[in-house]
Amino acid sequence: MEALVNSVNNIVWSPALIVLCLSAGLFYSILTRFAQVRHFREMVRLLFSGNASKQGISSFQALAVTLSGRVGVGNIAGVAAAIGFGGPGAVFWMWVVAFLGASTAYAESTLGQIYKVEEDGQYRGGPAYYFEKALGQKWLAILFAVSAIIACGIFLPGIQANAVGNAVTHVFGDGNLVTTDYGEVGSNKLIALAIILIVLGFIIFGGIKRIANFTQIVVPFMALAYIIMALVIVFLNFNQVPAIFSLIITDAFTAQAGFGAAIGWGVRRGIYSNEAGQGTGPHASSAAEVDHPAQQGLVQAFSVYVDTLFVCTATALMILITQQFNIQTEDFSAIAGTGTMIVQNVDAATEVASPAFTQLALSSVFGDFGQGFVGIAIFFFAFTTILAYYYIAETNVSYLNRYFKGKISLTLVKLVIMFMVAYGTVNSSGYIWNLGDIGVGLMAWINILGILAIFFVAKPAIMCLRDYEAQKKAGGPIVFDPQKLGIQKAEFWEKRLARQKAEAAASAAAKSDKPDA
Repeated sequence: MEALVNSVNNIVWSPALIVLCLSAGLFYSILTRFAQVRHFREMVRLLFSGNASKQGISSFQALAVTLSGRVGVGNIAGVAAAIGFGGPGAVFWMWVVAFLGASTAYAESTLGQIYKVEEDGQYRGGPAYYFEKALGQKWLAILFAVSAIIACGIFLPGIQANAVGNAVTHVFGDGNLVTTDYGEVGSNKLIALAIILIVLGFIIFGGIKRIANFTQIVVPFMALAYIIMALVIVFLNFNQVPAIFSLIITDAFTAQAGFGAAIGWGVRRGIYSNEAGQGTGPHASSAAEVDHPAQQGLVQAFSVYVDTLFVCTATALMILITQQFNIQTEDFSAIAGTGTMIVQNVDAATEVASPAFTQLALSSVFGDFGQGFVGIAIFFFAFTTILAYYYIAETNVSYLNRYFKGKISLTLVKLVIMFMVAYGTVNSSGYIWNLGDIGVGLMAWINILGILAIFFVAKPAIMCLRDYEAQKKAGGPIVFDPQKLGIQKAEFWEKRLARQKAEAAASAAAKSDKPDA
């Protein structure tokens, strides 16, 4: 089974997908005139503007839900794997993916807002919705929805749970070994699994509001605490920082692990971590209550910076400054350090695709507290990411249920995710990471090809940005009129604008009928 998964993973993550991801980011960066740079201040301002409504969540809550998906194990174990298999140069390519991917994130999240719908008293949107409405290709929408349910409901949750289990074992040891169908599993790992399942079940049965309320508190707090820990290490070793940055940049083009390995692992882990181009970000961003689709697109572009340029870079600097890493040839059949060693700084048996390098880096400075902190950080990062995966799966189930009589039960989706969390916890890291990469790759192929096709059909995301910029320059008010821009099938916004005009007319009429004092 593992051999089959490895083979499929190599096909999905062929050089073609890596080129496509980078090209899509460059394409939208040029078309938006590098909005990810020009509108940086506006991104920050928009984070704290707008309020939640009965149907939707605030921009900040949407950012928190999206970041709960972006800021996860990929930022801790994923960066370690990128360095372990691709060398320090892989970090540079993660930065490139983040910079270019911010424009892709803008485009896909803006499309999600343009074509969102109101169903069962809440806003929903995502690639399935904008493929159907913007491209008129229902088959492609259904294909993405199915791939998203498989990826986020089956393949990806196991990565997060697996990292939590490994982190707990690294901090507390195995405990008593329990024999299972998957081999011997430590009792400490099983205790962690039980806690995850209990809390997960409580939250996901409460819907998007409960998910948003939880993530808006946990995600910013943990991300900030994690970055502060990294800054302490950087400050204590400040004289090494220039050399570390020089190593990252030079190794990006003369990679110790091979040029292809540096780019491949940097792009793969970058896309897995920041999700730009995957098509996952638009789901939460579509639920936001905003005045104009471009606003949430810019907020989501900023979330890519938070994920990769802040959190991933923090991890990379900790690992490289403390030199708590190995570099080995890519050998997924023996991922726990039995590949050929290129650089060895720590025990060869240290598992590369795990949080081990990060835990070693922190414990080298903070002792046992560092290891414990990483364990806690992984728990919350991974847990909130699983919540985001559930919401994405739920949204796509909701989309499919609009067209199929035999409706998919959301309760079944919840139970499947909980099962996959358990399955991922007790299986080997290499196998679980490869499953996750297949899920990410499938969504990325469909989504990136789709949003590129949408540009050539109608350019709605670019027109939105131009419209928003013009209204901001004119001093407002900010109103989105899709018909004025020639954007069709944006029914939510058409109805909203008609309602606003009717309310304004009624208010004006009431004022004119009121007798003068």
